[in-house]
Amino acid sequence: MPHLWASWKPFGIGEQRPNNYLEILRAIWENRDQLAYAWRILRDGVCDGCALGTIGMRDWTITGIHLCNIRLRLLRLNTMPPLDIRLLSDIQPLAQRSARELRALGRLPYPMIRRHGEPGFRRVSWEEALDFIAEFIRRTSPDRLGFYLTSRGLTNEAYYVAQKAVRAMGTNSIDNAARICHAPSTMALKAALGVAATTCSYSDLIGTDLIVFFGSNVANNQPVMMKYLYYARKAGTRVAVVNPYREPAMERYWVPSDMESALFGTRIADRFFQVQVGGDIAFINGAIKHMIERGWVDGSFIQGYTAGFEELRALLEATSWEELEEGAGLPREEMQAFAQMVAEARRAVFVWSMGITQHPYGEDNVHAIINLALTKGFVGREGCGLMPIRGHSGVQGGAEMGAYATAFPGGLPINEENARRLSELYGFEVPAKRGLTAPEMIEAAHRGELDFLFSVGGNFHDVLPSPDFVREALERIPVRVHMDIVLSPPMFFEPGEAAILLPAATRYEGPGGVTETTTERRVIFSPEIPGPRVGEARPEWWVFGELAARVRPELADRVRFPDTQAIREEIARVIPMYEGIQHLRRKGDQFQYGGPRLCEGWRFPTPDGKAHFKAVQPPRREVPEGAFLVATRRGKQFNSMVQEEVDPINGLPRDAVLMHPSDAARLKLQAGDPVRLWNHYGEFQGRVFLGEVKPGTLQIHWPEGNVLAAPDARSPLAGIPAYKAIVAYLEKRRE
Repeated sequence: MPHLWASWKPFGIGEQRPNNYLEILRAIWENRDQLAYAWRILRDGVCDGCALGTIGMRDWTITGIHLCNIRLRLLRLNTMPPLDIRLLSDIQPLAQRSARELRALGRLPYPMIRRHGEPGFRRVSWEEALDFIAEFIRRTSPDRLGFYLTSRGLTNEAYYVAQKAVRAMGTNSIDNAARICHAPSTMALKAALGVAATTCSYSDLIGTDLIVFFGSNVANNQPVMMKYLYYARKAGTRVAVVNPYREPAMERYWVPSDMESALFGTRIADRFFQVQVGGDIAFINGAIKHMIERGWVDGSFIQGYTAGFEELRALLEATSWEELEEGAGLPREEMQAFAQMVAEARRAVFVWSMGITQHPYGEDNVHAIINLALTKGFVGREGCGLMPIRGHSGVQGGAEMGAYATAFPGGLPINEENARRLSELYGFEVPAKRGLTAPEMIEAAHRGELDFLFSVGGNFHDVLPSPDFVREALERIPVRVHMDIVLSPPMFFEPGEAAILLPAATRYEGPGGVTETTTERRVIFSPEIPGPRVGEARPEWWVFGELAARVRPELADRVRFPDTQAIREEIARVIPMYEGIQHLRRKGDQFQYGGPRLCEGWRFPTPDGKAHFKAVQPPRREVPEGAFLVATRRGKQFNSMVQEEVDPINGLPRDAVLMHPSDAARLKLQAGDPVRLWNHYGEFQGRVFLGEVKPGTLQIHWPEGNVLAAPDARSPLAGIPAYKAIVAYLEKRRE
């Protein structure tokens, strides 16, 4: 199909784009000392990258090989040898190294401890480490404890045992990376539709009439998705992107495993709608206003299966076009063009990510997208759906296993009734008081109200706003435990009393195999992969069970598990929607909870059985004269793990300040000029680069740009930090 080709140049020679074949060669070279083991991981393991989910290098959506550069870059974390622990005897040289340099030193092989004032860490046994931690926990109060789990490579079994162990120790203060990504999505979906996950399957993308990406760059964060989009485009699907930046790889992409796309690339997006940062609600409201005025909505569906539409209609009638244009940063004609694309589609899938959720109004952003879908009944039927796409393979399960400060297993809210039910199942009293979320833990620590933090794989200093504030908070915590497979900078922050390092096993090293849950709600078994084992690394589920058994010896038989099969059997009993997980035992075993589509046949599990519109007002933001709206973005990285200094998709270095040429001309700036971005919270120094970003807005890399994020700016319900709608000033600086 030449009309879909991106370029007539074979293999995109000379084009700015990722070289996926070079990534394969790089992976071979990086893993040359463990090539056989690396191959077994790729062939048999469930991908530990994004949450699209493959078993080996295949999936359940299309035939053919799936192997993306994210997975290849993560491969070395699973095959690298142990680090020389003598390096940890004096941390001064290590404390100056970047996270990337620390990762390259190798796997953490043994438990280590460093007390306040000591120059470095010394090796201890697991018994000594766990006894020390347990004794400290017993001395303090449960409301002064905090536990956090990241999402890279973590499993359903690890999340489940961790939350059970933490609640056995008397607190609900456990959080995980799912909140930082998509808590507004789950809350809005639950309120509007009665479900809290992606409503469709990946197969619904291929052949549907329209796919819209809101604040999502799957080419960078979920590259496997681009193969689905390639087949969707060949099947006649139209693609629209609503984003302040005209993402180059969402415009053109070269799928390496298909010869036609590999040779000539593929045109992905039909239309870009470049809203200003934070302008999504105004833009979507404008589109719905057009659809109502022109009779483009599905009145029979709205009348028979929804509630709240009249309130939305009244709001839109009372909202002027001028107000919507100002909020969206686009004229009403652009809103009409988008509305027409939606109206002409019989079926559509709406996809969004953190460009939507990480705002002070994240939940309302998601409600606006749901409103748009409900105007045409784009849910509960083939080729339709709402997809908050997950960037990490452990995120979906982390929320559903109950590793949340605000929810029990299965997503049940924390209240007296649910605590009583869970207490009966567990055989011990489960606290009914809401716990601390990750940002709240840091605030409590800064106030001197947190005595203990157990962080599995997290790096609060990099991922949370106001890094200096975070460091001060971490150093005020008496005892910190860092469990990870590699070193990270916060491990070397001075502890109040002691810092303990615990070596984690990878998902491929877990005896008996483990499971993970994908974006499309598919629970997949990942077998143990035979190969080398590093030192005394242990699975997270084992560590949490052992720790809780030491803190509460009388509950030892209820918090310890003999193997992962026993964990899965309990998950099936406690979380009804995970019935079937106990039968997953070998490679290829999987099931999709809820079936291919949730709300099938327009049956909504809400109290009144209907889907609910919500009348959401566009946010009113005061942008001072001379200031910009700033959004953070990702480059060549996985979460906060930066892998390259230059993003191969757009050629931007990590200190890039992406600016529209008209803004640069107005400020008499040229490409490469050094600039200073600043606001009340911090300062970012970078260089100007010109690109197709919305005038009046800037884009800088995350996590470097976190210095500008307000630590108290969060979405109202989920409480996730606002990394996207930052107000900052810019001025040229001297080198």
